[in-house]
Amino acid sequence: MTSADTDDVAPGPWIETARLILRPTALSDFPRWAEMMGDAEASRFIGGPQAPEAAWRGMMTMAGAWALGGIAMFSLIERDTGRWLGRIGPWQPLGWPGTEVGWGLHPDAQGKGYAREAAIASLDYAFDILGWVEVIHCIDPDNHPSRALAERLGSRNLGPIRLPPPFQDVRVDRWGQTREQWAARSRG
Repeated sequence: MTSADTDDVAPGPWIETARLILRPTALSDFPRWAEMMGDAEASRFIGGPQAPEAAWRGMMTMAGAWALGGIAMFSLIERDTGRWLGRIGPWQPLGWPGTEVGWGLHPDAQGKGYAREAAIASLDYAFDILGWVEVIHCIDPDNHPSRALAERLGSRNLGPIRLPPPFQDVRVDRWGQTREQWAARSRG
């Protein structure tokens, strides 16, 4: 990516992995963000399909969380192409049931190992930089791909949990692990 590609990015850290760049939200992310949120299957467990106007507000919420709070999901970028692949990373809105690392990928980015690669980097960031002592993932019991990813990351299902309004009626399980569990897993 060139400096011209970064003029519209919210303030915050950048992380690079073998295939990915994790960075704060940028205005240029919007076309693919809107595609993801408009896709019934890709958005099924992250709020459901949204019109572009609603997707815009969601993206601006993430950018605002970076700018004002310093904690939000990263935009996931393919290093070789600069293509936006999804959002992943730390998330802790007011009233949230814990310190979460969550994810949502564009349909054409699913099934390629990007979520796992970015989740590992996000968990390292959450524990090592943010100093979190526990990370959770709020996962719908029917979201089998997210459950499988959580298991591959070493998280376990801790049972049902209630989300704050306006998501209080959404059925989710609280998956998670402690910093110590993550450290023990990553060494082995």
